Amino acid sequence: MKYIAIDLGLKRVGLAYSAHKDLVTPLKAVERKNRDQAARDVKKVLDEWEVNAVVVGIPMSGSSEDEMKRRIAHFMNLVDFKGEIFYQDESNSSKEAEAMMKGKIKQIRDGRIDSISAMIILQRFLAKIKTSSKS
Repeated sequence: MKYIAIDLGLKRVGLAYSAHKDLVTPLKAVERKNRDQAARDVKKVLDEWEVNAVVVGIPMSGSSEDEMKRRIAHFMNLVDFKGEIFYQDESNSSKEAEAMMKGKIKQIRDGRIDSISAMIILQRFLAKIKTSSKS
């Protein structure tokens, strides 16, 4: 199964890829000028990597969860992705990504942190399905 995780932001869309349950690679983030352009660019990446499923980071159990799911569903509808879409709690993934990058780069806003955040989201999802398959 090939997965791409999406950390959907207002300025950038972080992306990470996995074709193996133990290895997740951050990809180049998509700069977001508007929703339609971002959806087209994400669609190109999904097609290029031939993914079967998308894992989207979402803040779970917060007051905005339903609103965020609605926005993400709208965005994914624009992407026109035909595979499975999963939601994964993204809580603190951006903070974890920033902590991982401390000292390596100054906080350059080029999308690296967004894609590392997507990587963390995908690692969490894969760990969850790995655990549930052992049960």
